[in-house]
Amino acid sequence: MKFTDGYWLLREGVTAAHPVEVLDVSASGGTLEIHAPTQPIRHRGDLLKGPVVTISAHAPMPDVIGVTFTHFQGEEPRGPHFELHRSAPGSAGWPLEEHSAPLVEHDDEHATLTAGALSVRVARTAPWHVDFLAHGRVLTTSGPKGMGIMRDAAGAHYLREQLNLGVGTQVYGLGERFGPLVKNGQVVDMWNADGGTATEQAYKNVPFYLTDAGYGVFVDHPGRVSFEVGSEAVSKVQFSAETQQLTYYVIYGPSPKDILRTYTRLTGRPALPPAWSFGLWLSTSFTTSYDEATVTSFIDGMRERELPLSVFHFDCFWMREFNWCDFEWDPRVFPDPAGMLTRLKDKGLRICVWINPYIAQRSPLFAEGKALGHLLRRPDGSVWQWDLWQPGMALVDFTSPAARDWYAAKLEALLDQGVDCFKTDFGERVPVDVAYADGADPERMHNYYTYLYNRTVFEVLRKHRGEAEAVVFARSATAGSQQFPVHWGGDCEATYASMAESLRGGLSLGMSGFGFWSHDIGGFEGTPAPALFKRWIAFGLLSSHSRLHGSSSYRVPWLFDEEAVDVLRLFTRLKLGLMPYLYEAARAAHAEGVPMMRAMVLEFPDDPACAHLERQYMLGPDLLVAPVFSDEGDVSYYVPDGTWTHLLTGRTVTGPRWVRERHDFLSVPLLVRPGAVIPVGAVDDRPDYVHADGVTLHAYGLERGARVTVPVGGVTFTVVREGSTLRASSSDPAAGWGLAAGGREVRATAGTGFLTLDLEPDPETQPHPRLESESGSE
Repeated sequence: MKFTDGYWLLREGVTAAHPVEVLDVSASGGTLEIHAPTQPIRHRGDLLKGPVVTISAHAPMPDVIGVTFTHFQGEEPRGPHFELHRSAPGSAGWPLEEHSAPLVEHDDEHATLTAGALSVRVARTAPWHVDFLAHGRVLTTSGPKGMGIMRDAAGAHYLREQLNLGVGTQVYGLGERFGPLVKNGQVVDMWNADGGTATEQAYKNVPFYLTDAGYGVFVDHPGRVSFEVGSEAVSKVQFSAETQQLTYYVIYGPSPKDILRTYTRLTGRPALPPAWSFGLWLSTSFTTSYDEATVTSFIDGMRERELPLSVFHFDCFWMREFNWCDFEWDPRVFPDPAGMLTRLKDKGLRICVWINPYIAQRSPLFAEGKALGHLLRRPDGSVWQWDLWQPGMALVDFTSPAARDWYAAKLEALLDQGVDCFKTDFGERVPVDVAYADGADPERMHNYYTYLYNRTVFEVLRKHRGEAEAVVFARSATAGSQQFPVHWGGDCEATYASMAESLRGGLSLGMSGFGFWSHDIGGFEGTPAPALFKRWIAFGLLSSHSRLHGSSSYRVPWLFDEEAVDVLRLFTRLKLGLMPYLYEAARAAHAEGVPMMRAMVLEFPDDPACAHLERQYMLGPDLLVAPVFSDEGDVSYYVPDGTWTHLLTGRTVTGPRWVRERHDFLSVPLLVRPGAVIPVGAVDDRPDYVHADGVTLHAYGLERGARVTVPVGGVTFTVVREGSTLRASSSDPAAGWGLAAGGREVRATAGTGFLTLDLEPDPETQPHPRLESESGSE
C-alpha cells in the first residue's frame, strides 16, 4: 500500500500520524512498553490529543526481537495467528549457558531491550528513532515518520513501518517469487493467487525478508501485508497492513544462513522427507488420456530403457470428471484400483495421487459435507460456491476440527488401498466473503488456509505412514508451511524463460525458510521442444526433488527423441549416486533450516558478485549448478574464489571470475567446491539404499593439513591430507568404502579402518569430449 506522493506530500485523501516522542516507559517480565504521542507534548493541553501509539518490545528467543505497535486496543483479536515457537529463558531454545535472559534498560536518553546479541533501542529525545543493533553496530532503523497510523481516502485504517536500508544492502525472500531474486525496487503484496510463474503473483507468500546486512524481518500478520522494498521510499523497506495492531520481528544473524536458522527456529523447521522421495517421479500429466494399461506401459518403458523410477503420480482424472474431489477412483477407467496399486507397487514404486481442498457440487461429498457443516459458508449460512475450476465447487472449512477429521478420513481410505503420498494442489483462491467455523477473520485466513490444508494432509501421512515416511507435493504455502514438504513451483510454461522463472522462484522460496522445492520438468503448459526438455532434465535432476509432469502431453522421454532417454538416464543415475551427499544436505535442511538449493549469496555472502546471481545455485554446500538455458548449450556462470572441479569431467576452473562454456545435452556445469569431499554411493538405480554401504569419498583440492569430516547415513568419515597423501578413516571399521582423488581410486576391505592414497605426482585429467571451452574458461 503506497501512501505518499513523492517525498513531501501524502496521496490525496490519505492522513498520517507518527510517534514523535516517548511519553513514558515501563518494563516487566522481559518486555519493554512505551507510550508515544503523535504530537509534541509542550503543555498539559497537548495530553488531551491523540492518537497515541503503544509500542511493546519482547524477545521470543535469543537474537530475535519483536516489536508490536498498537493504535486502538479494543479491537477483538481474531485468528488465525502464525504458530511461532517461542522459548522461555533457560529452556532448550534459550540455554542460559549460551545466552542471558532478555535485558531491559532505560534512562533519560534511551530505552533498550537486549536478547542475545540483538538490541532494540528507542530514543527518548527528539528526533524519534528506533535502532536495532548487534555488537554495537546499527543494523536498521525506524526513523521519523517511519512508524505510522495511516488512513486512506476511503477511511481504511492501516499501520505502517519503514526500516532503513543501508547503502548496498540487498533484500531477498518474501516467498516464492518469480521476478528478480533481489527484491529491491519491487512492490510485493502478500496474497496467495493462482497466477502461474510469469506474473508478480505468487502461490507461496511469506511475510519474511532476508538481507545481506546481518538481519531479516518477519511480519507476524497472516493476511494481506504490502511490502514496498526500496520502491516508495528508495532507501527503506516499507510494510503495512489494515489492522489496529501489527507485530514484526527483527532477526539477527552474522550470515544469511544464520538468519535462516533462527527464522526457522521461530516458525518451524522442515520435516525430513523420506529418501525414496528424492528419486524420479513420473506423472500421467493433467488432461492426457490414461488407464492402467497406459500407466503400465510408461512404467515398463522406463524399466526397459534402464531409467530408474521411484514414484508414479496419478493426476486429476484418476477421479471422475466433475467429481473433484470425491476421492474415489473413476470406475470406468480403474475398475480394480486396489489390485492396480498392488501391481504397481510390486514393481518397486511408490504411488502419489492428486487432491485439492475443493468439493464440486456433483461430488457425493458435497451433500455429505453440507449436511455435516464441513463446507465453508457465507455470512448468511449458505454454502459458499462458484463455478471457477469445478462447477458449483465449495471449500472444506479447515478451521473446524470435525471438518479436518472428515477430510482426513477420506484420505485414510486411500492410504489403506496402497497410496503413499498426495499432491496437495490448489488452496490459493480462498474467498473473503465467508464465515469460518471458528470465527476466523476471512482476510487473515486467505493465505493461512493453505497452512491448515497441508498440515491436515501431512498429519494423516504421519499418523498412517510414520514420521519418516510423510511427504506431500504442495503448491500453495505461507509462513510455517515449510514444515510440510515438498513444495513445487506451480504452472510454468514450456519455454526457457519459464525455466528461468521457476529457478528464481525456487531460490526465493529457499531464502524464505523452505528447505525442499521442485518444478515440472519440461514445463507444465505446452509441449517442450526436445532441446528444451533435455536441458530441463538436467536442471530437474539437480533439484531437491524431480518430477516429470505436464498439462496436455505426456512426459516420457522417448516421445521426444532417443537422446532424451540417454539424458534422463545419465542425470537420474547421477542424482541417485549422489544420494549420500544429497541426503546429508537434506538432513541439514531439516535440522538447521538451510535449504538444499541455495542462492549463491547464501554460501558466499562476502562475495559481492554473488548478490544478484539467479541463474545458478549451490546444491548443498559443495556443488555449484548452472542450468543451461539455450538449445545451443551456451552458458555463462560465475565461479567464486578457488580452484573448482567439474564433477563430470575432472576439469578445473579457477575463480573468482566469469566462465563461458558450451555444453551438449549430456553435460551441464556442475562444479565441486575447493576442499570438498563428496560421498558417492555404490548404487545408482534407487535413492533409498544404505548410503554408507560401499560409498566412495571423492576429495577435491584438499590443501596440505586439511581435515574434512563427512557424515553419511550415521557413519562419520574423516579425510585428512598429510603432505602428499590423503588419509581417511571411518567411525565404523567394518564398513566397506573407498577413497578417490584426481581420477585415482582405491577400495577398502572390511575391517581395515583407514585408507591412504598417494597424491604424488598429481594425476593429470583430460578434458571431457563433450565440453567445448570458449574465452574465459579453462
